[in-house]
Amino acid sequence: MTEEKRGALLPVTERTRHRRLREQGSRARADLDAVLDAGFVCHLGVVVDGAPMVVPTVYGRDETTVYFHGSAASRSLLAAPDASVCLTVTHVDGLVLARSVFEHGINYRSAMIYGVPRVVAGPDEKLHGLRCLTEHVAAGQWGYARLPSRKELAATTLLALPLDEASVKVRTGPPDDGDGPDAELGLWAGVLPMRTEWGEPEPDPTLSEHAPVPPHIVRLSGLRSFP
Repeated sequence: MTEEKRGALLPVTERTRHRRLREQGSRARADLDAVLDAGFVCHLGVVVDGAPMVVPTVYGRDETTVYFHGSAASRSLLAAPDASVCLTVTHVDGLVLARSVFEHGINYRSAMIYGVPRVVAGPDEKLHGLRCLTEHVAAGQWGYARLPSRKELAATTLLALPLDEASVKVRTGPPDDGDGPDAELGLWAGVLPMRTEWGEPEPDPTLSEHAPVPPHIVRLSGLRSFP
């Protein structure tokens, strides 16, 4: 990351302005990138036939754009190409258990990206977007697996959303009631961390016994080797 990129700030709009819990908000573009890079499932909010719909799907990004599968939402976006959407990514890092129920909370990282997505039509950009998505989910898989055929590319709906308008919030640390009257209650309070990790790869039952787990999957799983 360049020094210019490292210090870049997200623009403030009416949709991204932090109105509540402003101390948890961030305008740093680096924080947006960190939230996006830490996950691969997003929730796409879109209005379909006058009613809201939220669709979970996978995503990947480059420096300017987040790419994601259209899924069921693509029907609405194709019918209304100027429809605005909200793409959300959230990570839960722990439960914040306070002395009073009112002060309970969650340590989290989240990003909301607003804009009008476009359907990626050109084959070169579609390959680029699918590579971003595939490598984001499992780095090394694009160069390992068979690449999409022309027919498969034509059957795939890929959407692109610019990273121009986004809001980021992060909450860390212990409960906020450690210096208040409830501290005298003598109750336990603190954080119950939550972590997600990959397990041991489970081979397809139809695999030949001579097909080893590829090195990039070994690295992703965090284990040294597999049979």
